[in-house]
Amino acid sequence: MSRFDKVIDRCGTESMKWIYPRQVLGVPDAIPMWVADMDFESPPAVIDALRRRVEHGVFGYPLVPPSLFEAAIGWMRRRHGWAIETSWISMMPGIVAALNYAVRAFTRPGDPVLIQTPVYHPFYYAIENNGRRVVRNPLRSGGGRYTMDLDDLRSKIDAPGRMLIVCSPHNPVGRVWAREELEALGRIAVERDLIVIADEIHHDLVFRGHRHHVFAALAPELAQQTVTCIAPSKTFNIAGLTTAAVVAANPDLLKKLEEEAERSGFDLGNALGLVAFEAAYRHGEDWLDALLPYLEGNVDLIERFVADRLPEIRFIRPEGTYLALLDCRGLHLEPGTLNDFFLKQCRVYFSDGAMFGAELEGFIRINFGCPRSVLLEALERIERALRSK
Repeated sequence: MSRFDKVIDRCGTESMKWIYPRQVLGVPDAIPMWVADMDFESPPAVIDALRRRVEHGVFGYPLVPPSLFEAAIGWMRRRHGWAIETSWISMMPGIVAALNYAVRAFTRPGDPVLIQTPVYHPFYYAIENNGRRVVRNPLRSGGGRYTMDLDDLRSKIDAPGRMLIVCSPHNPVGRVWAREELEALGRIAVERDLIVIADEIHHDLVFRGHRHHVFAALAPELAQQTVTCIAPSKTFNIAGLTTAAVVAANPDLLKKLEEEAERSGFDLGNALGLVAFEAAYRHGEDWLDALLPYLEGNVDLIERFVADRLPEIRFIRPEGTYLALLDCRGLHLEPGTLNDFFLKQCRVYFSDGAMFGAELEGFIRINFGCPRSVLLEALERIERALRSK
């Protein structure tokens, strides 16, 4: 039995993932497969490091230790072949916060900011809530796979405020962009002087046959106009400790971002988050190497189950992350009722695809970062509900 088969009751920990559908939405036995955290225990080394820190008993304002930077630098070198320096790194209270800081630091009110839709919904909020203008560069969909539409992107680059936020690997479509795709995007960024914010939070969650390529590492000139957002939070299931980092080789970009973070009131980090960040990147490799085939096994299960037992639904197989799309347009439900059907009739709660962009109306996003028995029960509930319609 895999360590990831262990079913853990999270309801007593005020888990948003579990409490929201069961208590707020009122379906007490709902299986939550929506918000992007996993139902697995974090690596033992992370738990042990947190335990030692808690046992100290004093939780005052922390500084970032040099050892944390060393751990991050070592991780990026080992796992991604990217040589970074301490002076390139700045700590942030999460990547969503960093996206908001970047929008304010590098653009002015009313400026356009490009995103490749459908995409993680806080991208929209970071732009719109700060008074900037969303410019959509929709991905192309065909053959169960999404690709970038670079001709459309080139036609939409505007001045001033030329900034692009990239999701790599992509949430929610599950693409791990090929080097050639990113290089083509990079050429446009250099030619048109785009500042690129690369959200690479899912960079470690990549399946066999695919490889994550750090956008900023593709060319020296790209490194000078890219801010890369990284965190161990998705990889090691420590999102609630709200600790991330941005990496920028260009000191001017990093300084502007840090100044915006300071104006926003972010000064000192989370004492436990810093401990977990370092422990994960220093000692989490074996745990991750065991996690990836387990997640891929869950992908295989969904693919087989949908093909054999849910013919009305089409599964978009992801190349990475623990998130995937289910095309439910074959259910012929009224727009806006899809998630209600899954919650009330199937007692399974997903993220409605429309929240990521109009392109995904009729889709749902499934979080399969859970024990296989839980995943199977959720799929069987859907099957039973559809057969009783």
